[in-house]
Amino acid sequence: MKNLKPYFETGSFQNLLSGLNPIKTVIQYLSLVLIFLVILSGCVSKNNEIATIEVRNTASVDIPDAIIRIADTGILDKINSTSGTSINVRSDTIHPMQLIREKDTIIELLFLCELKANEGKFFTISKTDQQVNFKRRTQAEISIKKGGEWQGRLYQGGLFENIEFLRVPDEHTDHSSYIRYEGPGWESDLVGYRFYLDWRNAIDIFGKKVDTMVLQNVGQDEFDSYHEMSDWGVDILNVGESLGMGSIGYWHENKAERVAVTDSIFCEISYSGILESKIKTTYFGWQISDYRTDLISRLSIQAGSRLTMHQLEISSEMDNLCTGIVKHPDAELIQPESPTGEWIWFASWGRQTLQDDLSGMAVIYRQDDLIKLAEDELNHVVVLNPSDNTLTYYFLAAWELEPGGIRSKEEFVAYLNEQAEILNHEPIVK
Repeated sequence: MKNLKPYFETGSFQNLLSGLNPIKTVIQYLSLVLIFLVILSGCVSKNNEIATIEVRNTASVDIPDAIIRIADTGILDKINSTSGTSINVRSDTIHPMQLIREKDTIIELLFLCELKANEGKFFTISKTDQQVNFKRRTQAEISIKKGGEWQGRLYQGGLFENIEFLRVPDEHTDHSSYIRYEGPGWESDLVGYRFYLDWRNAIDIFGKKVDTMVLQNVGQDEFDSYHEMSDWGVDILNVGESLGMGSIGYWHENKAERVAVTDSIFCEISYSGILESKIKTTYFGWQISDYRTDLISRLSIQAGSRLTMHQLEISSEMDNLCTGIVKHPDAELIQPESPTGEWIWFASWGRQTLQDDLSGMAVIYRQDDLIKLAEDELNHVVVLNPSDNTLTYYFLAAWELEPGGIRSKEEFVAYLNEQAEILNHEPIVK
């Protein structure tokens, strides 16, 4: 910081002030003090600054809820070295932020911003003494009964309690009354999902009429009352023996087979954050015909989004993994007219909920992974080829009764095209 003391102590400065009237003298003093404080403030702010980054939206559409990921080791090392100090991300305002940790180390920083089409913005990551609490916009949970006992395949007594990790008991099957709403759940402010953590391993949809978190209240009465309309919403999908919405499968003898036979299953909540939540499930010894493999599934959802990202890892080489959408007699299968880019979608739209409401379901996949589009008696199917034993795809659902919900096929197609455009042109971070 520049030393201002000589300017205040020089005789020329004192003589200058003595030649001015008192009011002007006071003004001069106050101006110099103000300059001094601005310089001091700049120095303090600069000392607190960790990094300045530029984010550019390369898509031709606006992204009202863009989640920006910072994984740069230089930046993260600086953040990790500020133990006990809060961090914020600023542009013209403070942005909602989430730190993702592995044990005690921060491995990613996420923050939320709005980006107009082809817009670039600068953001500053700084240390701060102010802690700002932002609205929670995602959640993931798994809840089991404790305090009761197994009687055959049924768990009797006990109360539900949220946990972070579960090895699925050998006694557990469908309708065992052991896991609240029968498996883990995850949600954004727009939609909720769950999957059955048993031999069915199929994904179901919770339609939401509110933009707050609701899963913590679902199924607490020990019954499936979530099939009845409530203030928060309702279970909207009839899964049956199908793939439901985006479930894992294997295309075998012209039929989609779910992950039904395994040696054991482990499920954990990787994290439940205000901007992003993730669930990891490991299936040991998944058996398809006379073939076995271990499978890891990671499901994640972000604030302001209907999309779930599904990342898969398998322990040995195999092709013909598949996912899909349950068939419904009153729903139409739709596909983009002229798909371009890495990510493309296929979807259904119509009156396909348990309540006979309008809804849409879609899978977004990489064109390079596609083996074929197919169908069986129950499902519209996309058959995909893993690369280096990994595979990633997205799935989503939209319900007409959401706040500001999508209410026509045309709106749904426009929404899907926007999501594909954003995936094909992710924001660039410098």
